[in-house]
Amino acid sequence: MLNENVKKILKENMWDLATCRNNEPNVVPVAFKDVTDDGKLIVGDVFLETTLKNIQDNGKIAISVYDAQNLEGYQIKGNAEYVTEGNIVDTFKAMVEKMFNGTATAKGALIVTPEKVIVTTPGSENKKEL
Repeated sequence: MLNENVKKILKENMWDLATCRNNEPNVVPVAFKDVTDDGKLIVGDVFLETTLKNIQDNGKIAISVYDAQNLEGYQIKGNAEYVTEGNIVDTFKAMVEKMFNGTATAKGALIVTPEKVIVTTPGSENKKEL
């Protein structure tokens, strides 16, 4: 589902996570993120309080990512689950603690299983589902 272009854009750029609960949308930028070999999207939880409440309510998430230089972009829609233990969480904890010199840590991680990938790049492919 995630072709090499999508993976490259995801690895090299920040993401915006969008969730919704009780008809109240929420969107946040994230920098602590990764793409697994099997195509799952991982987000380290440092400040995701509202996002997590929304995920607990319905499990749905949308991620927007784009390269601001060439405007190549994608929207990924899928389901998210939250984990608080394991190698993924340990990796994000170490990354966050290093960046914030021990003043912050990751409390867990979101694991997103993509269901749809939609092109947001301007042009003839815009809105195409991959």
